[in-house]
Amino acid sequence: MGKRPARCYTFAKGPSYTRTQGRRTKGYIRGIPGSKLQIFDMGQNGKDFEVSVHMIGLEACNIRHMALEAARQAINRQLTKLIGRENYHFRVRKHPHHVLRENKMMAFAGADRMQDGMRQSFGKPTDRAARIKANDELYTVRVNKNHVELAVKSMKSGVSKMPCPAKIVVED
Repeated sequence: MGKRPARCYTFAKGPSYTRTQGRRTKGYIRGIPGSKLQIFDMGQNGKDFEVSVHMIGLEACNIRHMALEAARQAINRQLTKLIGRENYHFRVRKHPHHVLRENKMMAFAGADRMQDGMRQSFGKPTDRAARIKANDELYTVRVNKNHVELAVKSMKSGVSKMPCPAKIVVED
C-alpha cells in the first residue's frame, strides 16, 4: 500500500471515539462540530423499484462528513438531472459518528517557549467521520431497469469524492 495524502485520519486505529464510551456513559464530548451531512433519504421513499445500485468501500477507513456530503450532492444532482426526482430513491448508508481530535500546534517564532508540545496532547474535537470496514455499503440508489445505466453513471461521479477506493455493484 503506497503513501496517500491525509493519512493522519484516513486509516482507522483503535476504538471509535463517539459520545458514549464502551457500555457505560462516561459523559458527553464537549464542542463537537456539527455534521455537514443532514439529508439521508432523497427521491421517492415509499415507491417500489426493481434494481438497487450500491457504492461499496473496498478498504477500512475514516470518511469525513465533508466527503460524504460532497459525494451525496454530486450523486443526487446527477440523478435529479438525468432521471428525475420521482424515478429513484437514494439513501446514505453511513453516518459520521466518530469524532476526530487535533492537538493544535503554534507555528511562529517563539512558539516553542509557549507550547507544551506532546505533553498532555489529548486534543480538541475538530471534525466528524464515518468509520467504515472493507466492503461496507456507503450509498444505495434504487431505480427501475430502464434507468440502471444512468444510476451507475451518477454513482461514478461520487466515487471520485471518496478517500478510499470504491466500486459500484448492481443487484436485482
